[in-house]
Amino acid sequence: MSERGSATAKRGLGPWIRAGVFLLLVTGSAFALRQYRRARSIVDLPTAPARQGDFLVMVRCRGQLIAGHSVQIGAPRDVPDLQIVWLAPSGGGVKAGDIVIRFDPSRSQQDLKEKATALTQAQASLEQAEAKARITAEQDKLDLAKARYEAERARLEASKQAIVSVIQGQESTIDLGMAEEKVKVQLSATELHKKSDEAKTASLKRLRDQAQAEVDLTKHRLSLLEVKSPLNGVVAYMTNQTQGWMNAQPYKVGDHVYPGAVVAEIPDLATLEMESKVEETDRGRIAPGNTVLVHVDALPEKVFNAKLVSISPLTEQSFMEWPPTRSFRAYAALENPDPRLRPDMNAGADIVESRLPAAVSIPAKALFTMNGRPTVYVKNQQGYVATQVRVLARNQDEIAVAGIKGGTLVTLTEPSSEQPPEQKGGSEGRR
Repeated sequence: MSERGSATAKRGLGPWIRAGVFLLLVTGSAFALRQYRRARSIVDLPTAPARQGDFLVMVRCRGQLIAGHSVQIGAPRDVPDLQIVWLAPSGGGVKAGDIVIRFDPSRSQQDLKEKATALTQAQASLEQAEAKARITAEQDKLDLAKARYEAERARLEASKQAIVSVIQGQESTIDLGMAEEKVKVQLSATELHKKSDEAKTASLKRLRDQAQAEVDLTKHRLSLLEVKSPLNGVVAYMTNQTQGWMNAQPYKVGDHVYPGAVVAEIPDLATLEMESKVEETDRGRIAPGNTVLVHVDALPEKVFNAKLVSISPLTEQSFMEWPPTRSFRAYAALENPDPRLRPDMNAGADIVESRLPAAVSIPAKALFTMNGRPTVYVKNQQGYVATQVRVLARNQDEIAVAGIKGGTLVTLTEPSSEQPPEQKGGSEGRR
């Protein structure tokens, strides 16, 4: 009886034992799953440390680099029929005195040969006329001397009237008169020849000087066919509009250029400025003299220091988006321009409005709202504790807060609702 009762009791307790074991397994699995989810949530949530240091309250804007000073160069104004035969590489750096543009010199060189030939002929004609004038002058001197000799001889004969016959004396007197007239004629002829030779020589000199001027002008035009840079900078070629706006493109080798056309522009890299568009709502927060941090898209690894130098007095309205926006133009001069910088590079500008020393800052996406109050979630060994903070200043990417210490790990996303309530609120959060 006792053995049979014992067996019956064992059979009755078997299902309860199995049920208890199953319940323990389920409870342990649930607890393990809960702990796993808690550990997983702690690991999976992205965090960032709060930074302690100077917090810069900034106005962020976008724009591009421009040159405060640039020089336009192009075709000479007094040289016709110009064609480009060589150009310095676009965007390449040049130094003062380097050749930037070469125009076709063949026509000017041919003109120079023709002008030089004309100058040689004019010089030869002048020298020939001067030699002929010298010969004529010498001949006139000889003829004048001969005429004077004859006149003196006739005068001597006329002085013998007292000792010769009357008829012979009269003949001598007539010869003397003729000889004196011949001297006068020769003097007039000499003067005439002199004036004529002087006029001819002067005319030939004018022709020679004109030919020389044309040669000098052609040489000057030849020198203008090589356009040199007046300063250190980079070359940017202008758009050639001669083929119509649909075919407009920067000047290239082979293009014909009209006299005086602007072909290229050389900006002075030492005068680079950041031109930004400042929103109308931010205009009152900035003023000339503010520090500006320039972030050039092409050089993301470097921040360039600049000073705000001017702000446009009038707004500019843009209809590229709706509703239309208004903005101001702000200009900041770079303090130490990098040689790699070029005009028209896109860049961002952070205009420093004020500075908070030794402030604690967190990423902007680490700040949340709990019960209408700014809150951050601080990571510790048990989970995430909601901690209320006080906002001191805001930027687009960072927020200066009071209520946590520097180096504190804060989450960048809000913990999910599946986490236990105690992980969402610390003592400060509950208060």
